[in-house]
Amino acid sequence: MGTDMPSERRAVFLDRDGVINRLVLNPATGEYEAPLTPADLEFLPGVLDGLRALQTAGFLLFLVSNQPNFAKGKSTLADLNAIHQKLVVGLAEANLAFAEFYYCFHHPRGVGNRYSRVCNCRKPSPYFLFQAKAAFDVDLGRSWMIGDRHTDIECGRQAGTRTILIADDASQATHATQPDYTANGLAAAASLILRLG
Repeated sequence: MGTDMPSERRAVFLDRDGVINRLVLNPATGEYEAPLTPADLEFLPGVLDGLRALQTAGFLLFLVSNQPNFAKGKSTLADLNAIHQKLVVGLAEANLAFAEFYYCFHHPRGVGNRYSRVCNCRKPSPYFLFQAKAAFDVDLGRSWMIGDRHTDIECGRQAGTRTILIADDASQATHATQPDYTANGLAAAASLILRLG
């Protein structure tokens, strides 16, 4: 590490589905969920600009995402990898670099495969944030967690980060675990972070 770099760095931890990319309608459940195929992966408006602003400001970017579709029998591991690869390519084309991608593939109520179990890494556990702290010298107290679910907010709180809930309206923020801030999308969340430091 160069002598001009601080020993601990600021980071932004981001959930994926509903924050970076659109949720898609799953015909089998009738609910909006994570993409099931690479073709389903579509960046939300303003996301790439918001990520670029954070990266330019010197924040390390981390993705922290629960991805239980294989555990639940909704997709294959190959599907999940292909979706991730499309995400990586899209970010690279926008000259964006994440420090690390952290995925939890487990679910306690899966269909009986090896990921159908209780684990240490599924949000709201802050497991991956602590891994990032150790591996990348992240100062969690100067960092942020952005997500669209209260499990994301609880994860950030347990790790000691500030938190932003992506919510279309204020009523979505009503929950026992309150975010520090709410924003209507990642671009707005990035502007908030840059303003507050």
